[in-house]
Amino acid sequence: MHEAEKLSLDQIEGFLKASEAIRFEGEHREQVYGWVERLLRQQQYQKQGRKARGLLRRYLEKMTGRSRAQVTRLIARFRVHGEVQAVGYRRHRFAQRYTRADIELLAAVDEAHESLSGPATRRILQREYQDYGKPEYQRLASISVAHLYNLRQQPRYRERQLNYSKTKPTAVTIGERRQPDPQGRPGYLRLDTVHQGDQNSSKGVYHINAVDEVTQWQIVAAAARISEAWLEPVLAALLRQFPFRIGGLHSDNGSEFLHQTVARLLNQLLIEQTKSRPRTATITG
Repeated sequence: MHEAEKLSLDQIEGFLKASEAIRFEGEHREQVYGWVERLLRQQQYQKQGRKARGLLRRYLEKMTGRSRAQVTRLIARFRVHGEVQAVGYRRHRFAQRYTRADIELLAAVDEAHESLSGPATRRILQREYQDYGKPEYQRLASISVAHLYNLRQQPRYRERQLNYSKTKPTAVTIGERRQPDPQGRPGYLRLDTVHQGDQNSSKGVYHINAVDEVTQWQIVAAAARISEAWLEPVLAALLRQFPFRIGGLHSDNGSEFLHQTVARLLNQLLIEQTKSRPRTATITG
């Protein structure tokens, strides 16, 4: 493109006829825009007639590799501003209505009311301004429910509004939570499990200790695992070794005894199942 803007109109017309099969393309936008501006100024584009303008337009398309619409926009920019400058992209943004203080105020309201639904929170904000006359709620009083949820996604809201909910324990319905009541009769057992411990990377066994509430008759069994598949046959064999009928079985809150497999086994044997309160020992010395 060096000195190409200084060609006369006749030379430009001859060049276009001779280069119909050739395609040119500018490398950099700044370079292309600068050359377009120099050409339009050199050829006094605004003073040219319709035929000359069409010729210059085709010349610009050929030399820059831009489309007709793009060249038209560049020429229009030159005619309005007298220069061709690259316009930086600017994303359209809506005017910010709610301030940082509004977001913090919304977080404080949600924290006090444990994050109610959008319509309920909006009603609280309206009442704070309309009924109680608090000026800090003026903007939030007219907020839409949809935009209220948008503000709850803001980083400042998340920093300010911190609600921690404790994990709620899952209620286990197997076994009645109470002390066994043998009424002086044998056959009411207390169960407990003790892990032997690991040795040389080998998993140790689990000892299942069963003690009668009245006679203190004690039987200890062992299981490789305390899963349902391992525990059911061991527990059934352990119950058969007592010399009296078993009427009740009491354990702690461990999951090894509070599952459907053990409950089904005890129901078949007509043995009631009870369990102790949390953090309470089942077998005492």
